[in-house]
Amino acid sequence: MDIRKIRRLIELLEDSDVTEIEIAEGEESVRITRGSPVAATVPMAAPAQPAPPHQGQPASSPAPEAPASVEEETGIKVGSPMVGTFYRSSSPEAEPFVREGDRVKVGDTLCIIEAMKLFNEIESEYSGRVKKILAENAQPVEYGEPLLIIEPDA
Repeated sequence: MDIRKIRRLIELLEDSDVTEIEIAEGEESVRITRGSPVAATVPMAAPAQPAPPHQGQPASSPAPEAPASVEEETGIKVGSPMVGTFYRSSSPEAEPFVREGDRVKVGDTLCIIEAMKLFNEIESEYSGRVKKILAENAQPVEYGEPLLIIEPDA
């Protein structure tokens, strides 16, 4: 599917009251959603938590989660300064601005967030090594959503 067609669909969605649209061409399909799906996801997560009947088993569930969150917390999480679409490079053919393991310094471009048809370069506020890239290329991100983790220089 042509990226220009997808961008045009996004423009049409922004200019209307429609919150979701899905188009299929042959084997390819694209779904563009705005607004309400985020709200719909939150209530679905809430009912899954209140499950008091299996009090003997929760000890095994939180154990795997705790080490993963501790591992992710080491380093500085760079959050998205806005709602938009995350891009690792300036164009599909270009090399990514950074890769996991790359060294960055203050002012280096880490990624681009496209918001309202504007491409905003996100610059590093820290010097260090890119430990992990958390966001997927060309995917929507929310304000404050962690994009990557930088392990600062000691």
